[in-house]
Amino acid sequence: MNQNKTWAPVLLAAVLVACGGRTGLSWSDDFSNPGTWQGESDATAQVAVQDGVLRVYIAVPNQLAWAVAGQDLRDFHLTVEATQVAGPDDNEYGVLVRMRDHSNFYRFSISGDGYFLVSKFVDGRQEFLGANWTPSEAIHRGQATNVVEVVCQGSTLTFIVNGRQLAQVEDDQFARGDIGLYAGSFYERGVEVHFDNLSVAEP
Repeated sequence: MNQNKTWAPVLLAAVLVACGGRTGLSWSDDFSNPGTWQGESDATAQVAVQDGVLRVYIAVPNQLAWAVAGQDLRDFHLTVEATQVAGPDDNEYGVLVRMRDHSNFYRFSISGDGYFLVSKFVDGRQEFLGANWTPSEAIHRGQATNVVEVVCQGSTLTFIVNGRQLAQVEDDQFARGDIGLYAGSFYERGVEVHFDNLSVAEP
């Protein structure tokens, strides 16, 4: 993991938006219905619901793509299964929460080589909420499934992987917003991550 990596919003290739946004909690999505989501793909990334998963494929280096759920949530407990199925382990994937727009949100990132990062973006500028990329034995490496959880309750944000809490921060920059799932590449192309069994409940 190159700990000096930063994210550039202009590199975003594809956005996936859910139809019919929900305003309540206690909902789930197993991505079995492709009609629930609409996606855009191009030569740099592919984002689509297919074969019962949300598939994010990054075709070029130094690129991100994500999907947003079309929600407006304040306090919640999100759980999702994220599986790296191809590409280099020097990658990133995870969850975006309390998204005000494409430039303002919190981000919980993990990587195929076992690192995690908590950050936020304010007007497109990244700010670390804690240390830079940090290794954790809780993260399953390589082509494996990680259960990623984010709990937002007031200004307290808690980040969990495979049942182990990796970070908890206090920040009141964003009180509510959308949720998203994303993947990204660094120096090498071909990152492919599948998301499945998403659930959102009361914190």
